[in-house]
Amino acid sequence: MIVWESVEVTYGSTRVLGPVSLEVQSGEWLGLIGPNGSGKSTMLKAALGLVEHGGRVSLGNGDRRPGLDIAWMPQRPRMPEEMGMDDYVMLGRTPHIGYLSSEGKHDHDTVQLALKKLNLEELANRPLGTLSGGESQRAVLARALAQEAHILLLDEPTASLDVGHAIDVLEVVDELRKLEGLTVVTAVHDLTLAGRFADRLVLLADGLIQADGPPHSVLTEENLTSHYGSGIRVVHDEDGPNVIPTRRSND
Repeated sequence: MIVWESVEVTYGSTRVLGPVSLEVQSGEWLGLIGPNGSGKSTMLKAALGLVEHGGRVSLGNGDRRPGLDIAWMPQRPRMPEEMGMDDYVMLGRTPHIGYLSSEGKHDHDTVQLALKKLNLEELANRPLGTLSGGESQRAVLARALAQEAHILLLDEPTASLDVGHAIDVLEVVDELRKLEGLTVVTAVHDLTLAGRFADRLVLLADGLIQADGPPHSVLTEENLTSHYGSGIRVVHDEDGPNVIPTRRSND
């Protein structure tokens, strides 16, 4: 479980988030959606303590184990070009390795399993600088999965991925969530994918929660056109809502 209680973030005199109060249950997948600058990434960073904020973020019983309780996939990670992918993914094990200790068998097994789940085994020894955008994105997710935290915060996990790999990555996250009871919070731009995978969506705009509920109740033309502008259609099928961009009138 993760709870934001009256969380507010300001940069100078500008409020960019909040106050926001939100509770995500253990094992739930919450998707944060909203236009650029709505506060999605800021909300995730507040949970990690990466930005100063008012209010409080708590996990489960309230205790924190920094580096162990939350795994984080940033939107723009730092990736040393000469570092091998397997060494990069091993960085996810850092919180588990004692001071002046070295990696053990479980650490190496966990890294190999993360690489396997994301179809990266053949690229394990490649320098990060030689990877495509999509391969790099999957490497970042593999590092987060290798951390073995019970909460995953993912900022645009499918950025730079083609639709096939995007679905593959989200399927991996969903499989792990169901098998291991992970709590997942993702900031997502692709509204249709968000509706396909998340149990619940929160629509942010102007730093505030504008809608909160199951995908079919949040992904409505009224909600989306109010905050994204015109040129949006929503078509429902047996799998859920499909968000379709349309050309705006030239009249």
